[in-house]
Amino acid sequence: MTLPDHATCTIAIIGLGYVGLPLTVEFAKANICLRTGLKLNRKVIGFDISSVRLDELRAGIDNTNEIRASDLPLLPNINFTNDISMLSQADIYIVTVPTPIDKAKRPNLVPLETASSSVGSAIRMRTSTVNPIIIYESTVFPGATEDVCVPILEKESGLRFNKDFFCGYSPERVNPGDRSRTLTDITKVTSGSTIMVANWIDKFYGSIIKAGTHQASSIQVAEAAKVIENTQRDLNIALVNELSIVFRKMNIDTLDVLEAAGSKWNFLPFRPGLVGGHCIGVDPYYLTHKAEEIGYHPQLILAGRRINDGMAYWHADEIIMQLCKLRIAIFDANILILGITFKENCPDIRNTKVLDLIQRLSSYGATIKVVDPYIDSSEALSQASIEITKDIPTNQSYDAIVLAVPHREFSSLTSDKWGSLLNSNGLIFDLKGIVPRELNPFRP
Repeated sequence: MTLPDHATCTIAIIGLGYVGLPLTVEFAKANICLRTGLKLNRKVIGFDISSVRLDELRAGIDNTNEIRASDLPLLPNINFTNDISMLSQADIYIVTVPTPIDKAKRPNLVPLETASSSVGSAIRMRTSTVNPIIIYESTVFPGATEDVCVPILEKESGLRFNKDFFCGYSPERVNPGDRSRTLTDITKVTSGSTIMVANWIDKFYGSIIKAGTHQASSIQVAEAAKVIENTQRDLNIALVNELSIVFRKMNIDTLDVLEAAGSKWNFLPFRPGLVGGHCIGVDPYYLTHKAEEIGYHPQLILAGRRINDGMAYWHADEIIMQLCKLRIAIFDANILILGITFKENCPDIRNTKVLDLIQRLSSYGATIKVVDPYIDSSEALSQASIEITKDIPTNQSYDAIVLAVPHREFSSLTSDKWGSLLNSNGLIFDLKGIVPRELNPFRP
C-alpha cells in the first residue's frame, strides 16, 4: 500500500458550492503545513457539472459570497473543469455534493451516487501506483459511505476497497454568511476506512484547519456526529417555536420570556424562527430514515420536524388574523416581505420557509412584494416564480410589513424608515425581534 504524499498530492474537489469552493480555495492557497511547518506544493482540481458556475469561477466570481475578496484572485489559478477524464490526475477526491430530500422527506442520494460513479470512473483511468483516497463531506445517514458509495466506487473502477483505494468521511460544518466562523476556524471531524488512512486524513485536513481536528473512531461515528449536530439544533428550535405558539395564545411576548429565562447561566439561547436551508431542515430526515430502516420509529425527532415545518403557516395565519382585527381585508392587502433567503446575510434560498409564508398569504389574495438584497432576482424567479427586488421601495406604503430574515440591511433601519413604509393603520410583523419596540411590532 502506498498512500499519497501529503506535501505534493493532487486534490480534486467534487462539487463547488457553499462547501466545495471554500475547501478548494483553502487547499489551493496553503503553502505551509500548519502541523509540520513543511512546504506544501499541491495541485488542486475543482470539478462541477455546471458550466455556468465554472465560467464564473474562472473569471474570479463567486455568487455564493463565501470567498473573501482577498481570495478571489486565487480562483483563476485553480484548475476548474467538468471533464471527468481530468479527475484521473488526482490522488485525493473530496466529494461535497448536496444531499437533499424528496417530497416524501426521504433522502435523495442521486447526487451522491452520481458523484461516486464519476470518481469510480476516474480512479479506473489513473496510471499512478499511489492508492487513491476518496473522502466524503456530504451529509448522510450513518453507514452511507460504506454501504452506498463504496459499492459504486468498486463497480465503476473495478478496484477493491481497502486494498486498491481507501475512503474517509469528514462532515462539512460550513455556516453560510458567517464571516467570523469560516472553514479553517471550525474544528474538523475526520475519519478513515483503516487506522492508517484515518491518521493520513486527519493529518491532511490538519494541514489547513487552524482550529484543529477531531479524529473519530470510525466513518459511521463521523457520519452520525454530523446528523445529530443539526438534529439537536432542530429540536431546540422546535421547542421554542412551540412555546411561542403557547405564549402567543396567552398574549405573552416570547422574546421577552426568553430574555428573562436567559439570565440563568445554563439556559440555552435558542430563539423561534423559520427553519430552512440545506442542513437543519434536512439532516434529521437522514437520521430518521436510517432509524426506520433498522426497525425503530423515532418520535421526538419527527415531532420537532412537524413543528418547524408548520411554523410558516402558523405565522401566515397570525398575520391574517391581526389584519382582520385591524379591519384590513386580506384579499386587498399589500404586504411587504423583507428577506426570502433561509438565513441572514447570505444568498441561499434552498428550502427557505419564507416561500411557504408567501404562498399562504398569496392564496388568500394578498398582493406580495419581496425585498432581499442578497439574492440574484433571476435565480429566485426561476425557482419560485416570485418577483424580488434588492432595494426597499421608497414610493409606496403597505398594510403589513413582515420582517422574515434579519439581514444587516434591515437591522439598521431607523424607526422613521419603518414608519414611512407603513400605512396609518398597518401592521409590522417582526419574526426576528429587530424592529424598534416603540413601533409596537407584532412579535412571536
